[in-house]
Amino acid sequence: MNLASQLLLSALLTGFVSSVVAQKVPPPSRTVFKCEVQGKVVYSDSPCLGATKIDVEPTRGLNRSSGQEQVGKDVRNERLNEVFAEAVRPITRKDAKQQAVATRRFKLPPEAQRECRQLDLDMQRQEAAERTSSTYALPEVQKQLLASRSRSRALGC
Repeated sequence: MNLASQLLLSALLTGFVSSVVAQKVPPPSRTVFKCEVQGKVVYSDSPCLGATKIDVEPTRGLNRSSGQEQVGKDVRNERLNEVFAEAVRPITRKDAKQQAVATRRFKLPPEAQRECRQLDLDMQRQEAAERTSSTYALPEVQKQLLASRSRSRALGC
């Protein structure tokens, strides 16, 4: 990547990230946890012991019978961010979801960013262990996974 490309990318990302940070609104969670509490199934954005992680995609507007699409400002901004992420993908090598995570984590202190990256790896390992664990080892694996998910949420990863 040449210097001009780096400067352009830096300027674009700085302006983009600044507008996101200035909003000071927590990002909507697209991760939903399916938990069983006292024999009842509960869905929450907070992790719980033995939770099943469910990724959800919210609807993106309403199409009236006239064929016109009605979308809110949040959906327009999300689409703009996706187009931007695709435009700079050859440089950043990140898709729209990865870019959204990077943007969200940009405002975190460097040590929190490092911890978030480590937690991502830990949770992948723990989720794989949860799928393959014996009945005997499962509770301990689930406790570790809950601790990692809770810490990730607390940090704002």
